[in-house]
Amino acid sequence: MTFSIVGRCAKTGQLGLAISSSSISVGARCSWVRAGVGAVATQNVTLPALGQQILDYLEQDQAEPETALKRALDADDYHQYRQVAVIDGSGRTAFFSGTQTLGIHNVVAGEQSVAIGNLLADPGVIEAMTIAFEEVQGHLADRLLAAMYAGASKGGEFGPIHSAAIKIVDKVVWPIVDLRVDWVDAYPLEELSKLWDAYKPQMQDYLTRALNPTAAPSYGVPGDE
Repeated sequence: MTFSIVGRCAKTGQLGLAISSSSISVGARCSWVRAGVGAVATQNVTLPALGQQILDYLEQDQAEPETALKRALDADDYHQYRQVAVIDGSGRTAFFSGTQTLGIHNVVAGEQSVAIGNLLADPGVIEAMTIAFEEVQGHLADRLLAAMYAGASKGGEFGPIHSAAIKIVDKVVWPIVDLRVDWVDAYPLEELSKLWDAYKPQMQDYLTRALNPTAAPSYGVPGDE
């Protein structure tokens, strides 16, 4: 029901993921990021707790991704229903697809990225995503979205997708990008791209306002002078 990619920008250290699904509100249940620590996509039959648990193991126990993923899955009696991709703050990766993963499924680890999916139209969807992530230049969000479009162009999910999300962390503790399309009848990736195009030129302003309001530009709302 889902295909996604977790990735890291080697130049900035930013971490993030992009994800889409036939299910409603995929970003609320399946996307987990923590600044300097990692990014986790939890999908198939989703257990949201896995995302936070894996990030805790990466941060608090300094575990490698493979170890953090295994520890979280070992505590889950239904781990064979899970599909998980992990990347840490150094770009190391880990992944898991249980025996109960739905339909055609695949996972490919690329250069500081992991693409993963289930109920796919074709296994090549996932390989196309990692290739696009490595070939496209620019902001991490642009690269993640390019990967999603590459997967969609190869057929994407077997059925129509209805929700999509992108989430990215940098040096502050909150996400610098956290955009979601929780439900549309068609083309959630296109709607997500529109959100990113609108948010991208304002992203730095919101960081400035949070960190140093005296240096913040005008808010551009009625009553702001």
